Amino acid sequence: MEASVKGWEPERPDGSEDAADASDGALSFVVREVNRAFARALQTRIARSGVSMGQWFFLRALWEEDGLTQRELSHRVGMMEPTTVTAVNVMEGQGLVQRVRNCHDRRKMNIFLTDKGRALRNSMMPSASEIGQLAIQGISPDELELTLDVLRRVGANLNAAAAAPTRGGADE
Repeated sequence: MEASVKGWEPERPDGSEDAADASDGALSFVVREVNRAFARALQTRIARSGVSMGQWFFLRALWEEDGLTQRELSHRVGMMEPTTVTAVNVMEGQGLVQRVRNCHDRRKMNIFLTDKGRALRNSMMPSASEIGQLAIQGISPDELELTLDVLRRVGANLNAAAAAPTRGGADE
């Protein structure tokens, strides 16, 4: 069976769709496409600073709170710890961050921005703001507020569903 234009659900042979199926497929597809468009626009601008998209997320977290442990940094960015270690290695090699052994727990390493890493904030954050402004051109403040509210509720619904025990398992 051929995939539908929406990209997620198979086409029905008779062309029928119920409203819930159509909106679910369209929502996931549109959210993914918007995310990819943001990423492409941002990557184009931050590449001028010699920073990858992956590094961007780690830098953002450290700009908000410098000196996080590698584990805290992984959690903030939503990456697996081995990915964080690799990214920190690269950023350390570029002179953007430095590892410092934690004085309270010698097993932990804290990640601190260097002057060069801190300075990138001034050149990169305006690019992120510019992309955000481009994204909302022609959208009224009320429409934007409603869109953000709906997307937050969608996220909350999905997070609640992921945290809930599954039904219909092998034990039932």
